[in-house]
Amino acid sequence: MQTLPNKNPTQLKAWDALIKHFKKTSQISIEEHFKNESNRLDYSVIQWDDFYVDFSKNRINKKGFDLLLQLAEESGLKSAIDSQFSGAKINVTENRAVLHTALRSIKKEPVLIEGENVLSALVETQKKMYSFCNDVISGTWKGHTGKTITHVVNIGIGGSDLGPAMVVESLEHYKNHLALRFISNVEGDHHKEIIKDLDPETTLFVIVSKTFTTQETLSNANSIRAWFLNHAPESAIVKHFVAVSTNTQKTIAFGISSENTFPMSDWVGGRFSLWSTVGLSICLAVGPKNFEGLLEGAGKMDRHFQETPFEKNIPVVLALLSIWYNNFYGAESEAIIPYTQYLRNLPAYLQQGIMESNGKSVGRDGIPVNYQTGTIIWGASGTNAQHAFFQLIHQGTKLIPADFIGFKKSLYGNKDHQNKLLANFIAQTEALMNGKSLTQAKEELSTSRMSADQQEKIAPFKVFTGNKPTNSILIDSLTPSSLGAVIAMYEHKIYVQGILWNIYSYDQWGVELGKQLASAVLEDIEGISSHKHDPSTKALLKAIS
Repeated sequence: MQTLPNKNPTQLKAWDALIKHFKKTSQISIEEHFKNESNRLDYSVIQWDDFYVDFSKNRINKKGFDLLLQLAEESGLKSAIDSQFSGAKINVTENRAVLHTALRSIKKEPVLIEGENVLSALVETQKKMYSFCNDVISGTWKGHTGKTITHVVNIGIGGSDLGPAMVVESLEHYKNHLALRFISNVEGDHHKEIIKDLDPETTLFVIVSKTFTTQETLSNANSIRAWFLNHAPESAIVKHFVAVSTNTQKTIAFGISSENTFPMSDWVGGRFSLWSTVGLSICLAVGPKNFEGLLEGAGKMDRHFQETPFEKNIPVVLALLSIWYNNFYGAESEAIIPYTQYLRNLPAYLQQGIMESNGKSVGRDGIPVNYQTGTIIWGASGTNAQHAFFQLIHQGTKLIPADFIGFKKSLYGNKDHQNKLLANFIAQTEALMNGKSLTQAKEELSTSRMSADQQEKIAPFKVFTGNKPTNSILIDSLTPSSLGAVIAMYEHKIYVQGILWNIYSYDQWGVELGKQLASAVLEDIEGISSHKHDPSTKALLKAIS
């Protein structure tokens, strides 16, 4: 049953109007927009909570922005948002609700799944997780020889790894004494490197797999289990292995008691699951209080997304601008540049969230789409990025819109370093917009020791076209709460894009085929069976034999 609007965006009036508007305005620079609109900052700056979002440095004027808002209205975005928060089964192809937002509900309102309030079960699961984490952190929970836990290893893949790993790294400033490590890659060398210096008496392993059948996760878990049993009796597993899973039958067979298995909900998708028990490693690393802060910040962004008019709604505005560049300018990628080393892995985390969600070519009507969907996400932290790939953004031939994320205050209070960091943040957005003309380049060179002939030859290479779009997202400081809000902001941006593109954002059938074929190929490698393959695959199998 269709629970979301089903509208091809190219058939909407606003889409046609946007095409016409694009043709009229695409050659107008951002600088010119500022000259033409004395009130530009009035509509292109959003101040919410401790966020200051400036989207004025974009290739769009007020009329274009209003048309994008019209597109959102015509697409049925408001009803789609209401459907999500009401618990409707908006993940239609898997017949599931999408309610990761319920995990961070500020008001702890009833959470209805097919008429049943699951809030009490959620609260009990959270209590169980917090109690366990407090026991491990305090040293009450001990290993099988009576020693306290010093290291925690998270074993998972995809959303069971990327989210927790990114958050733990991002909240390094708030971490306790526990040392966290993450194993995801099925590569044997990877897990060997992770465990080679670990003490089995003081290490806790957290296995995260909803079904407890994920090939990569279980391969790593079984190998580590075998390593552990070289140092301890089988009865010791119960003190050193816990699971986040719905399959208690398999976790018990592994040696993990039901008391040490933390359940997951069917209506929480993997790449949106760090708010759930999948975040157990986060909670162990920073403690329940900071984990609650993470949830609180995300919950505040949920409210903002749900209740704020579209023109001042941060996730909606960011999504609309992304569609403007993707579908009208033909920009295929977006850069995410956090000006803090703590968030260096945020772009990699968002790659999964955005590209797995909206990398779809079939509309909600089951018909292949006739327009571009999805965006390629990439990026790195702050000034490091400036000395790496910013050359491409400044002087390359590709249009690459970028989100700049910065914090007004440093966590350690080093004013000198923070001033330099923020100076780079602001200056880069200005440089990307303004560029440098040939005249300016020649004037700059005129004070050099070069000859006039050399100046003339070099000047073209110092030209920056400018007119490169950026969004500036400035936040007071990096806290568990503000991090939660940032992550939730991008989650909601994903959903808005999916609604307007008329695709389902919450399934991921595209990752399944490779998994299925891998099983057959593995049988070939191990000599168990022989399957039919194309000539290239046959040659690859021969090459590794």
